[in-house]
Amino acid sequence: MNWNPSLFAHTYVLHNTWQAGEGPKKDRYVISNNPQYRLDVKGKGGVWILLTRHITDKDDFADNKEFITLLIYKGGKKVYYPNDPPPYIDGTRINSPHYLCKMVVKEEGTSFTVVVSQFEKSNTIHYSLRVYSTTAVKLYKVPEPYQHTKQITGEWKGKTAGGCANFRDTVGFNPIYQVNLQEKTKANYFMVDLKGPKDFFVGFELTAVSSDGVGTNTFKKFNSGTYRHGFTVLQLEDVPGGIYNIMPTTFNPKEEAPFFLTISASCQMKVVHLQ
Repeated sequence: MNWNPSLFAHTYVLHNTWQAGEGPKKDRYVISNNPQYRLDVKGKGGVWILLTRHITDKDDFADNKEFITLLIYKGGKKVYYPNDPPPYIDGTRINSPHYLCKMVVKEEGTSFTVVVSQFEKSNTIHYSLRVYSTTAVKLYKVPEPYQHTKQITGEWKGKTAGGCANFRDTVGFNPIYQVNLQEKTKANYFMVDLKGPKDFFVGFELTAVSSDGVGTNTFKKFNSGTYRHGFTVLQLEDVPGGIYNIMPTTFNPKEEAPFFLTISASCQMKVVHLQ
């Protein structure tokens, strides 16, 4: 650490707890449940971020089995996949109560997402996050624009395990959920989150049935992108109010399993199970 505090005229600190049950044990595929913070850096200069895990037991100090680090992403928005987008700084997980990340910010008005990460998380940890900077900074939890959420438990079974669009004869038999975004006087934030068994590659199609509200992000069909192990998410901004169909699928047909579909929006919505 720096022994001359005058080098960093600006500091910021937050204290928090990461419960053991929040998120998967390993964050190799998904980091949406990791603690995430937005760091706004006003000017150019040096920025150090120090993660400190609180030691509450002398045995813990003598035999530290908690490997911690920080992942830094550009943009300041919530991050769902550890490597998409690629991290700006990918910290090494170390079994020390302190992890220090150093950055040189070369552009004014830059925002970053700071993600706390552990290797094989099994215990609740209490931690502090401190920022030391030569320019003005602000650190706070990544804002969530979604005020309304619907959680659905479904399954692919028998005929409804139709696979992806590559299988034209069966894809249409997959479960379909219809969402009515009821806010039409302003644009909406809209997010779809699908979880399934990690042994299966999962994804979904989002189809616009009708959209007649305010918003520039009009489309006929979106898909969740590359099929991923057990989890995929799609975030959309500036979406008009209207009716949208969601069809969750596995990549291959005949892959039977339960799934969890979470639909979030910045406005009131109605969700019905069509098939």
